[in-house]
Amino acid sequence: MEQLKLQMRPNATARAQKNATRSNLVVLILLATVIAAFFLLLVLVCNSRNSMRRGKKYGIVIDGGSTGTRIHVFGFELDGGGRPVFDFGKKGLGSMRVSPGLSSYAEDPNRSGGSLVELLEFGKSREAILESCRRVLRVSGFQFRDSWASVITGSDEGIYAWVVANHALGSLGGDPRETTGIIELGGASAQVTFVSSEPVPPEFSHTLRFGNVTYNLYSHSLLDFGQNVALESLQKSLYSTDLMG
Repeated sequence: MEQLKLQMRPNATARAQKNATRSNLVVLILLATVIAAFFLLLVLVCNSRNSMRRGKKYGIVIDGGSTGTRIHVFGFELDGGGRPVFDFGKKGLGSMRVSPGLSSYAEDPNRSGGSLVELLEFGKSREAILESCRRVLRVSGFQFRDSWASVITGSDEGIYAWVVANHALGSLGGDPRETTGIIELGGASAQVTFVSSEPVPPEFSHTLRFGNVTYNLYSHSLLDFGQNVALESLQKSLYSTDLMG
């Protein structure tokens, strides 16, 4: 007699449970992958936004003086408190100059257009020149407000020079008595600015607040004491002396 052979078929219920377990595992893996991808995307977006906040920013200053027009590009970053930290090294500063300066076009403003084309563009006498510059700057693609294009006084020019000098020396923000006075020679005028411990005539008195420190400044602009005017006066003097000799 042949030996009886029994063949056992797989239990259908067990197979179904195994398939269900495998399906659940696949779903969990997919879900975990999606969650991981979401958090990775979130981290990348946050890092991108933070890097944009921490990224280098730039400011542009156009200085139209008597001897030339200059454009300066300053690079800076914001520290943890939102205060600008400037980079005055070669990587943080670029500049360009064209001559003659804007103020030299007061008598012939129509000629100013050609010079500012190299920087942005240009216009007519004092207010016309400013308005022409504003029109160009409005559509230049740079952030700009009309009030940013203005003519500063000689005293203000001296104060800006004083701020720059003391920032470079590391004394800005400290004891006013430790600051350094400056004499700035421009093309047509000279500016004298320093911290005064004595009463100053109102027309020369200026108050500057930096952080928690207040500076009482004397600032005076002396017209016709600039280096170009001084050179012209010297040349005229020498010429007159030669004629008399």
